[in-house]
Amino acid sequence: MASKLQKRKSSSGQKTSKRGKNRPTLTVGEEEEPTNMESLGHPEIYPVVLTTKTQEIFNCRIGEDITDEQPYKLIKKADILADFQNRAAVSDFYPVKKVIQEYPGDEILLVYDKDFKYGLNFYLVGTEEGKENYLNAPEIPEEQEEYKEHIPEEICIYKAPISKPWVSLGSEKEIEEESVKESTKKITYMISRKRHQFGAPIKFSDQNASSVKDAYIECTAYPDKNFTLRQLEKDIGMQVVPEVKDISTQTRCVEIALQQNEIMNTFIDDWKCLAEEEGTFGDKTDTHLKEYQSFTDLHNLTEKMITCVSWHPVIYGLIAVSVAVRLSFEDRVHFSGKLLLQPSLILFWSFSDPIHPQLMLESPDDIFCFKFCPSDPNIIAGGCINGQIVMWDITTHADRIENIKTGGSRSKKVTLKPMFLLEPDSNKEAMYIRHCAVSSIENGHKHVITDIHWLPDTFEINRMGTVFENRSGICCQLVTCSADCTICFWDIRPQKALTPQPTEKKKEESIEIPFDVPSTFLHLDLAWKPLSKIRLSKGETSLDHCPTKISLSEDHLQYKAQDKTLAQSKAAKVGDMNPYQNLEGGLANHLKPREDFCTKFFVGTEEGEVIYTDWKMERDSETGRLMTKKPVSLYTVHDGAVHTVQRSPFYKDIILTIGGWNVAIWKEGVMTGPLLQTSCAPKRYTSGHWSLTRPGVFYIGREDGYIDIWDLLEKTHEPALSQNICITMITCIKPWTFSAKQQFIAVADYYGTLHILEIPWTLSHPSANEVLSMNYYFEREVKHLEYVDQRKKIREQEKKEMQLEMEKKKAKTYQKSKEQLEAELKMDYESYLELERSILVNLGLIKVSEKVSYMEMM
Repeated sequence: MASKLQKRKSSSGQKTSKRGKNRPTLTVGEEEEPTNMESLGHPEIYPVVLTTKTQEIFNCRIGEDITDEQPYKLIKKADILADFQNRAAVSDFYPVKKVIQEYPGDEILLVYDKDFKYGLNFYLVGTEEGKENYLNAPEIPEEQEEYKEHIPEEICIYKAPISKPWVSLGSEKEIEEESVKESTKKITYMISRKRHQFGAPIKFSDQNASSVKDAYIECTAYPDKNFTLRQLEKDIGMQVVPEVKDISTQTRCVEIALQQNEIMNTFIDDWKCLAEEEGTFGDKTDTHLKEYQSFTDLHNLTEKMITCVSWHPVIYGLIAVSVAVRLSFEDRVHFSGKLLLQPSLILFWSFSDPIHPQLMLESPDDIFCFKFCPSDPNIIAGGCINGQIVMWDITTHADRIENIKTGGSRSKKVTLKPMFLLEPDSNKEAMYIRHCAVSSIENGHKHVITDIHWLPDTFEINRMGTVFENRSGICCQLVTCSADCTICFWDIRPQKALTPQPTEKKKEESIEIPFDVPSTFLHLDLAWKPLSKIRLSKGETSLDHCPTKISLSEDHLQYKAQDKTLAQSKAAKVGDMNPYQNLEGGLANHLKPREDFCTKFFVGTEEGEVIYTDWKMERDSETGRLMTKKPVSLYTVHDGAVHTVQRSPFYKDIILTIGGWNVAIWKEGVMTGPLLQTSCAPKRYTSGHWSLTRPGVFYIGREDGYIDIWDLLEKTHEPALSQNICITMITCIKPWTFSAKQQFIAVADYYGTLHILEIPWTLSHPSANEVLSMNYYFEREVKHLEYVDQRKKIREQEKKEMQLEMEKKKAKTYQKSKEQLEAELKMDYESYLELERSILVNLGLIKVSEKVSYMEMM
């Protein structure tokens, strides 16, 4: 208590010293006269200061016991008197002790002064009348209050001014006195010059720099007397007049604004353009692929490998894979009886169910390649190991996939996985879908089909390979390559019959169609023949090249982001009326040929060769048969079978080829060789694919389960990153762009497992001007190849010239006589003796004065 009293005394003393020296200080025993608000018209109000300790004692804490809705509290008089006895002068109510003691009632009203209207945070109401007036204040109706608020205090009425005569009160005299008037007459000067003095020649002279200090001439500053003069004070009269400006209000400003809007985007945020946004999944520093999902079927994929992978062009999160038995050719022949009992399938996987496939497409034999139709994703074409082409139509089952996509249990999965998940249904088993057509065994390929492509819907070809416009607007032709050394073009439309067939024969050949098989391509079943067939001959021998992969000039990646909307719009049109149900037979009679179309394409062979050839046919001058043109160029770059020939999604003329232990990048039109050829890798490459968003990145799978990620902007001699995915050989790689912030890559292995990996930010988002940087890189490599080719020609020319000189020297040597040869030998020997003598003189063995004759040296 003593310490608290001392603190209170010191604080009161400080206040006295600050506010005034004549104000007397109060001791503890003295009582201060309580101050009220009589000056403000409220003599019953006594402001007080309540500390936090006092608020806790009397349960009047601000924000808890006292709020804005109830800013008052009734405190018992006995409690305050007890506080006086316990804390004496330390009590916050001590300044109003006299008021409390004289208060007639038992409860005193304490009010919280939030706005400090009376100077302190609380005030007491010292009379019973004031307490009743505060607690029972008359309520004003809300309507009356609102009415008072809307009534203006004063209503101003405009009155027009009335002109009145001016009455002089003497102010004009003061204005005349203050106005400045000229008292003296102005003096006028006229300065003239004779006309012949204008344009007189001027002569300049050189200034000697050594005569000046530091060889520098400057205009030194000097004090100006005009600035030192002080002007006397004088009276100046000024009159304010409004400034006059010439302003034209026309549509010129609007026209300039419209022109600026056409030139550039005025609403763009330049600050955001300085850097890329960070609204991405994961960290920017993360460069590794992350495992997102994996698919495997324990019932249908035992002892099988995945041969081909393809994302569905329209439905997100749906991916199809083809499987084949892991057997060599000899083992396949040995177990051919057992293999007939096992179904050959294409499985459709959903992101929601990693174990049970959604659909299963049956085929007569193992599928090694397949593609969705760009015009209608419900049409699928695949190539078998026995050389047949298989067609499926899943239009009747498309609703099943859509219903699964919008399942009722979708909301449960949203928090765990992305929104495009296809929900599983454990009550329904995977549906088996039979093929609707297969090609003829006799007229098709004789070996495994290694690659298949749909020709774009912009053109079609005939038997000669001539390109015509496609008026149907849908993809109707295919191109395949096989290990039987042939490349075939196929047309899915019915062929026009040259001679009418008897009706009886048609009835005998009619086959009953199962109810679950669509009749879309019934006209092709077991009678489908290629439109044209190409053989890549080796020229001097009777052997042919064995193609494994092809890349057409008009081949486009359907996995690019801008192609998804096109595929969706086409799918919507197909939903209204399927154009493949009523295909017209053969080529139209009157089609416009496309003369400017490039019919050349790249081919990768089993021997590691890259061939650039033409699919147009030409007739042999002797036999009159159709023959394939000779390849334009042939390069032996790879040391193994080529399994990837793919065009860049950013550059139409840049091609990636992968085979054996190395990788090569080509530019169409450059015949000197590849732009980039890597060194041999530690393990054999098995698959590869370009990045869909970065022009300088591509992925390569190896036989040891690793993926090499190449970034040409970072390194060109080795991969930027190598990451292990599985323990066995990688058979296929296919990336897919889900959104601008998320990308996936599908990796299939030799054991039948499909791995879905999430691509990190650094590998999915291109840097600033990456497309231009890669374009400059390719241009530099082209110039480098041209320079190397020129140097080769120069070196060959130099070599020929050196050989000619050598031959000339030999010819001259043979023409010399015996005397000439002896004279040359004698001269050489004398030069040797002279050299020997100079060496002996330098060593000090002989003196210069001594004469060593020729006979002595002998």
